[in-house]
Amino acid sequence: MIIVNCNLCGRNDYEVRFPATADGNTLRVDAFRCTHSGYGHHPQIVECRHCGLVYASPRWSPDDVLSAYTAVQDKTYIEERLGRELTFRRHLHSMERIVGPAEGRALLDVGAYIGVFVEAAAAAGWRAQGVEPSQWAAAEAQRHGLDVQVGTLETLDLPARSFDVVTLWDVIEHLADPAAELDRARRLLRPGGWLVVHTMDIDAPIARLMGRRWPWLMDMHLYYFSKQTLRRMLTEHGFDVAWDGAQGRYLSLGYLASRVAGISPTLGRLATAAVNGLSLSHAAVPINFGDLRTFISRRAD
Repeated sequence: MIIVNCNLCGRNDYEVRFPATADGNTLRVDAFRCTHSGYGHHPQIVECRHCGLVYASPRWSPDDVLSAYTAVQDKTYIEERLGRELTFRRHLHSMERIVGPAEGRALLDVGAYIGVFVEAAAAAGWRAQGVEPSQWAAAEAQRHGLDVQVGTLETLDLPARSFDVVTLWDVIEHLADPAAELDRARRLLRPGGWLVVHTMDIDAPIARLMGRRWPWLMDMHLYYFSKQTLRRMLTEHGFDVAWDGAQGRYLSLGYLASRVAGISPTLGRLATAAVNGLSLSHAAVPINFGDLRTFISRRAD
């Protein structure tokens, strides 16, 4: 475990917001699955006294985290593919209202996982490709004929100014150095290009109401941005925020019941029994608690 300075202002002056609930000596690869339900299991989470950024410290080294993501496999994600497809189609439609239609422009999805967004963007006319550290997930995307490379923006030598849009859906909170990733994304964008970042909002009303019971407090999340801290980071790294807003997702009722079980086993069993009894486990429904926010920003030149 290593102590890290604030990624926004660089200081090491913080107050503890949520004490550690996890054994810091054990890094579990399965805890880095997208569909892992280890809610409430996390290292110490602190808040910078100077800029308000919330992050995990001390935490595992960047090399250990990257190794976990490289090795992780997540069969449950495939089972929930329909919900992901519906979610990303909606996100794509919302994105295009700001950045404009595809018209054959180039798009890079960072942390593409099994390529669901890459597939949705390609179907809409984008020249879409992705990068993904998980060897299993990238192979699954490639099995569907999608252009997803194994690696990260740091490890892959992608040409500068070669993309019109770069997207990070539920990615920035997992990164050891979000500020550096924004610089890498900016280098890849053509002048006037767009960056789309979707992440949790630590200051959303439901997050404040639930406190330590907020389900997004997990081992895999290293940063917990608010609207203010992410806007500031985007601005300081060469982006003009054009729009931000809360955006939910589609979840199958069966998957939603399994997520409830991660918070309350009793409620989870009851919910699972109910959806299975009604044969509704595969029905997808829109969910929006207001604690997932999208930022659409333009490269400032």
